[in-house]
Amino acid sequence: MPENMAIQMIGIDHSKAVIDVRTIFSFTKKKSAEALQILKQVRGINGCILISTCNRMELWVSAEEDFQGSLYELLCKIRELDQSYLPYYKDYFVYREGREAVEHLFRLASGLESRILGEDQIISQVKDALALAREQYATDNVLEVLFRTAVTAGKKVKSEVVLSDANHSVIHHALKTLKNAGYTVKGKTCMVIGNGAMGKLTASLLLAEGADVTVTVRQYRSGIVDIPLGCKRIDYGERMGMFSSCDFVVSATSSPNYTLKEEVVRDVELKKDMVLVDLAVPRDIDPEIRKLPHIRMYDVDDFQIDVRSEKVKENIQKAEEILASQEEEFYNWYECKDMVPRIQKIKEEAKEDFSLRIQKVIHALPMEEEDKERLLGSVEGAALKAVNKMIFGLRGSVSQRTFSECIEGLEKVYEK
Repeated sequence: MPENMAIQMIGIDHSKAVIDVRTIFSFTKKKSAEALQILKQVRGINGCILISTCNRMELWVSAEEDFQGSLYELLCKIRELDQSYLPYYKDYFVYREGREAVEHLFRLASGLESRILGEDQIISQVKDALALAREQYATDNVLEVLFRTAVTAGKKVKSEVVLSDANHSVIHHALKTLKNAGYTVKGKTCMVIGNGAMGKLTASLLLAEGADVTVTVRQYRSGIVDIPLGCKRIDYGERMGMFSSCDFVVSATSSPNYTLKEEVVRDVELKKDMVLVDLAVPRDIDPEIRKLPHIRMYDVDDFQIDVRSEKVKENIQKAEEILASQEEEFYNWYECKDMVPRIQKIKEEAKEDFSLRIQKVIHALPMEEEDKERLLGSVEGAALKAVNKMIFGLRGSVSQRTFSECIEGLEKVYEK
């Protein structure tokens, strides 16, 4: 296990904070990009990645070993929070570093830390967080390899282990919760507010359940806006005109503002009961609406994980074994990352040494010059592969300390 691994994270999730608190520290893609630009300028931070989903927000940094900055204070500063609130919100956060942080990310990417065990979306969310950090030139080699390895581990768990017999996305679980509460969407009029990835998935699933589905589309979007085949469309600005005729309204946008406000809904005359489902963080639907007559409202905090069966617990253990193996690969890389340039230099020195020794023999051969050069290139390539195999074969059979001593010894061989 590497010592003094300068990887840190601070996070807030559904297990520690209700949606109203999570909302304060949630980031849209645009806000995430702005935050990364600020963070990467902080002295001592080599790289940073921000994960922000409906259930969690996590800030990851690769820092200098002597970095003493407070990630919590940096987050609060970015969110422009009043200093007087800092002690209050701090209790909702968890801080991890080194091996504990690495293990958490691998569990996160595999769905073991999700509200809905083994959910499908989290791998994409981790990948998207890395991609955004790349776009902002905010990540570094350590976080790049860490996140890529964690995603690979998550995919391996997903392909080899069944964590739950239930569907894993939030909307799947929302529908299951509604069914358990006695609701059915078959034959019902449903409006989906939002045409992003979650909105489209929601519309598709409602349609598959036999609902009459209408999806809102923003006017300002240019060109043709795709919606799931079989769904109707309505301009977002006209949503309240359809509202009273709906049995179910699901809102799933990334808007920082309410898509349904209490004062607007209050003025709508409802003659039948209606179910509202808010799948967004920050909230899409004003929580005061739940107090109005004929309204039954659900948000992401209402969709709890199923009680885990013995079979699921057994599969969780299998997943953890897979993760342990994948984590070890990252640790091995981390331990050797500073040696890679040194190893490369040793290989080049060995190649040059070998070339000088073999050139005289090859040039004495009765061959055309072009053939001699081709042969020399082939021999040099084979020699490099042999050196590479010996070095990394040695790495797998001795301790880190012994391997480091071996590298130092080889460097002295070629000292000039």
